[in-house]
Amino acid sequence: MKSNNIIVYPGEPYPLGATWDGKGVNFALYADHATRVELCLFYSPNDEAEYARIKLIERSHQVWHAYLPEAEPGQLYGYRVYGPYEPENGERYNPNKLLIDPYAKAIAGTVDWHDALFSYQVGHPDEDLSFSETDSAPFIPKSVVVNPEFDWQGVESPKIPYHKSIIYETHVKGFTQLHPEIPEEIRGTYAGLSHPVTINYLKSLGITAIELMPVHQFVRDRFLEEKGLQNYWGYNTIGFFAPDARYSSSGILGEQVNEFKNMVKEFHQAGIEVILDVVYNHTAEGNQNGPTLSFKGVDNSSYYRLVEDNKRYYMDYTGTGNTLNANLPNVLRLMMDSLRYWILDMHVDGFRFDLAATLARELHEVNRLSAFFDIIHQDPVISQVKLIAEPWDIGEGGYQVGKFPPGWAEWNGKYRDCIRDYWRGADSMLGEFAERFTGSPDLYQDDYRRPTASINFVTAHDGFTLHDLVSYNEKHNEANGEGNNDGDSHNRSWNCGVEGETDNEEIIALRNKQKRNFLTTLFLSQGVPMLVAGDEMSRTQNGNNNAYCQDNEVSWLNWAGADKELLEFTKKLIHIRKSHPSFCRRRWFKGRPIKGVGLEDIAWFQPHGEEMTEENWNHDYAKSLAVYLNGRGLLTVGSRGEIIIDDSFYVIFNAHHEALDFKLPSSIYARGWVKILDTSFPGCKEEIYSAQDIVKAEGRSVVLLQHKILETDENKDI
Repeated sequence: MKSNNIIVYPGEPYPLGATWDGKGVNFALYADHATRVELCLFYSPNDEAEYARIKLIERSHQVWHAYLPEAEPGQLYGYRVYGPYEPENGERYNPNKLLIDPYAKAIAGTVDWHDALFSYQVGHPDEDLSFSETDSAPFIPKSVVVNPEFDWQGVESPKIPYHKSIIYETHVKGFTQLHPEIPEEIRGTYAGLSHPVTINYLKSLGITAIELMPVHQFVRDRFLEEKGLQNYWGYNTIGFFAPDARYSSSGILGEQVNEFKNMVKEFHQAGIEVILDVVYNHTAEGNQNGPTLSFKGVDNSSYYRLVEDNKRYYMDYTGTGNTLNANLPNVLRLMMDSLRYWILDMHVDGFRFDLAATLARELHEVNRLSAFFDIIHQDPVISQVKLIAEPWDIGEGGYQVGKFPPGWAEWNGKYRDCIRDYWRGADSMLGEFAERFTGSPDLYQDDYRRPTASINFVTAHDGFTLHDLVSYNEKHNEANGEGNNDGDSHNRSWNCGVEGETDNEEIIALRNKQKRNFLTTLFLSQGVPMLVAGDEMSRTQNGNNNAYCQDNEVSWLNWAGADKELLEFTKKLIHIRKSHPSFCRRRWFKGRPIKGVGLEDIAWFQPHGEEMTEENWNHDYAKSLAVYLNGRGLLTVGSRGEIIIDDSFYVIFNAHHEALDFKLPSSIYARGWVKILDTSFPGCKEEIYSAQDIVKAEGRSVVLLQHKILETDENKDI
């Protein structure tokens, strides 16, 4: 048949979205409760009216579909969907609103905020119960048909195991926007992030995986734009298949897809994995007062969790106004199709799920065995990549650290809080510090999980940077339109005696040492360390602990002001970790003698050289201890079955404000030690000690000693 002089074939209901097969394009849209669907075609992103409007005749079950043999990649399109406008019953159809395809692989541009984007008349006394007849097409970005072909040139994922991973959380734009060695025209883009300068930097640092803050096409909030601010972080998704067009240097008509793929290819070529921070818990359409951009107009009640006794309103476990309903088959399919697309077509290596507890909610309760996790567990594609949960949401019972299924790793918020408390001198039990340092077995050892289930971090994008953690007690978010208030209970920060920047050399020296203490603890702990971009060079947000709306120098990395001394110290730390399996064990410590050796795989000591007793662990005022890591007690084998043996280490932690003398253990542990790191002296020289010698640990410091096993005879001491 022909529609608007365009040839239209029936097409197929699968796959959803717009699929080019080399001869034409198949369009398929899930819209269960719709009474009519129209496919609208456009010549350019700025067109105010479609050049063709095609009524979709074919419907297979809940999917409307058609095939256009003359359509090609680059074709711009959208949908108009008809049905009842009954907000009180959960239905919000309005054909005056052009809709983004939920399965769009590319989106041409961004939302141009206008009242026409709302299905109701903004300002009407009936609010969202009113009906808008204004066409939104001039203000909504168009979906784009893409060509899926790409030459990967045989480059494959490095597939780095968790226990060998060093994760680096960063932002596509913020990482390169101020980099003087990146060509200006590609700063802040996928091409800039994969430039040889940035890749060489990450390799020199020792990073194995880059975790990108949201790159799914997102919407910048209207209320922020009216205040002259931007949604910089991007946790406001509207397109779960589309790489955000704002990070493309090559174009927005599908070019962003190839630019993203090329970025992934360059990282893989360098041996670096790519992990995406994904937001499947909500969309950018907000609550009943939000805009109608895609899902809300396609099939509101089939995508969102609605209040049971009044479907006009949305259930909100995310703080954003709505929650996607992961209990419904079509929503689960959307999520799984999206994940598989990013793995199979875009070649990414894993995902960090924002507010993942939301996805586990069955009705109101969080259920670790929910349908979402069951489907992922059995999926032969998704189950094989890195899956990292942010294990909480804002709903009741939403704090779920340590409760996700096997196969999942988790952001360990308890690790963050404990390590911050320890180094700021807060009352805390040494027993918890020991749990966090050894991979949090109290959280993850059950259910067949391993130490790598714990993603350890001291800072993340949300909260103070490392520099600000030791420089501010209060949050300074005036630029966000907020006032200051005490941040101690939430941030667990300590400014070392002065709020904000200072020229006091003693305080500056203490702050620098505290940064080294945090980083040393992080990279010597069992589990998987995550470093936030810029913490290795003392990046500051000037005390802003929530810079989500700061798309400017507050958030961007200041390469010109990099702290080179801290950068070199961080490189040394990461090198030590990557060189020694003692710090990245695959299995839990047993805490008992190792067969054939007679020593425990791990032992804890008091400053005077005696092993810790049960009573010592429960003193909340105790701030100092040492740990012995037996390199012959790894109890694991390599990829070819070889027995893994490492040097042994003695780590001294002194969070007390004064220096302490630590007596080394008896010769049964080692006859000789070499001090290889001291956070009081970032460029410390190696010093040799004998068993039961005294090692001075300065106030608030970490000392690392190594006992080397000679390759010719592993039983000989240094």
